[in-house]
Amino acid sequence: MFSPCFHMEELNPERESPPRKVTASTAVVFCLFALWPAQARAQVGSAYPNSNSDSTPAASIQITSPSNQSPYSGSVAQGTPKPEVAPLTFQDAIDLGLKNNLGVLLQSYNTIAARGQKWKELSELLPNLTARISENVAQQNLAAEGLRFRGFPTVVGPFGFSDARVYLSQSILNLKALNRERGAAVDERAAQFSYKDARDLVVLATGNAYLQALSGGARVETAEAQLQTAQSLYGKATDQQNAGLSPAIDTLRAQVEFQNRQQQLIVARNDFAKQKLTLLRAIGLPVGQEIALVSKAPYDALTTLGIEASLQRAYASRSDYLAAAQQVRAAEYYRKGATAEYFPTIDMTADYGDIGVNFGNSHGSFTVAGRLNIPIFQGGKVHADVLQSEATLRQARAQLDNLRGQIEYEVRTALLDIEAADQQVQVARSSVDLAEQTLTQARDRFSAGVTDNLEVVEAQQTVASAHESYISSLYAHNLAKIELVRAMGYAEQGVMQYLKSK
Repeated sequence: MFSPCFHMEELNPERESPPRKVTASTAVVFCLFALWPAQARAQVGSAYPNSNSDSTPAASIQITSPSNQSPYSGSVAQGTPKPEVAPLTFQDAIDLGLKNNLGVLLQSYNTIAARGQKWKELSELLPNLTARISENVAQQNLAAEGLRFRGFPTVVGPFGFSDARVYLSQSILNLKALNRERGAAVDERAAQFSYKDARDLVVLATGNAYLQALSGGARVETAEAQLQTAQSLYGKATDQQNAGLSPAIDTLRAQVEFQNRQQQLIVARNDFAKQKLTLLRAIGLPVGQEIALVSKAPYDALTTLGIEASLQRAYASRSDYLAAAQQVRAAEYYRKGATAEYFPTIDMTADYGDIGVNFGNSHGSFTVAGRLNIPIFQGGKVHADVLQSEATLRQARAQLDNLRGQIEYEVRTALLDIEAADQQVQVARSSVDLAEQTLTQARDRFSAGVTDNLEVVEAQQTVASAHESYISSLYAHNLAKIELVRAMGYAEQGVMQYLKSK
């Protein structure tokens, strides 16, 4: 009889220079320590849509709404559908997902934004150089300014002059800007870790979608085999009724079972088609592209590292955990930067240029000024900044502690799922064999006239339930492997090792 197996085909300013104001002052250098900034960025939510946990196919087609979907279930589609059926391996799906999935693309853009923020903060510490050339014409009314001199005209001009000048401003000591730049640099590293974590989530989402499609294909094959069996039994019952060997109730019962299997095949094919569409959306192929899943993901027992070794590897490798740790460090820098607003700053401005009636009759001129700014009272702004940065730091620390517990939960859950699914596969295999034997004996008994076909119909239903349990447990076992490598922090590298394709 038919034994289902997963048939599956085997996936990276410029500040305006301050107004030219010359203040003659002497600089006193304050040697101060402190501060370093940072603010956290949000992580991705749910990695993949919930799978159907029903033990048997639904009797009717369910219409669902795609609202509130995770970005990891979407993608930026590449190309147009091709008329031929495209073979798709598990590795192909992973590669395409890592290239086109919306979740990983959005996180890559977040990394670019974090790099831009780092350069923005760095610009407060780097020299700011600008140039300006101007031609000026003016006429002044001295009387309007209250200047009246006997024998001197009250209106002066028009007169003009030309000026070409370079302006320079430079921060000498600014602990706030220094710590905010350090925090932004740490934020960039956190964004890079978040990008790597997004890639692991893509592996999880894509792998789940592929396995769901495989299980859908297995259900279609099982439903087709069961339909053929039901059709054969219906034909046998009809022949026996025509020969006067069985009552009409046996034929009616066989016909009802035959039509029930037709309905289940319709549902299975529809579910399989939608599961392939879900996979296409996750990996960035055109939704209208026909695909054939050519890889296989049969049962393959897994020897795990054990809970302690798995947890140690997860804490050392999980990119979201490393990103959260960087966010805590960045928040510490930002808090130091907020506290540094209480401290004096030292900066310098300078300009050099050529000025005269015209550039043929001009002379060079320059100004240089050092400035010491001492904050005295700022209306509580600094206190507010310190409070806000402290709150952000505490939130980052709380999220890090929570994530550590969540990682332990995910690792333990994945290990439990693997163990339970392994046992379920063993039992389901045995159940399929026993159900097939029961059906064979029931058919023989019915053909021999020993019993009516009620026993055969019940045996058919038992076979269908056994096959569904086997398909579900095999899907759960392979998905648990992907969830384990994700929980341990190396899904992109480990998924093909743990989920062997044969």
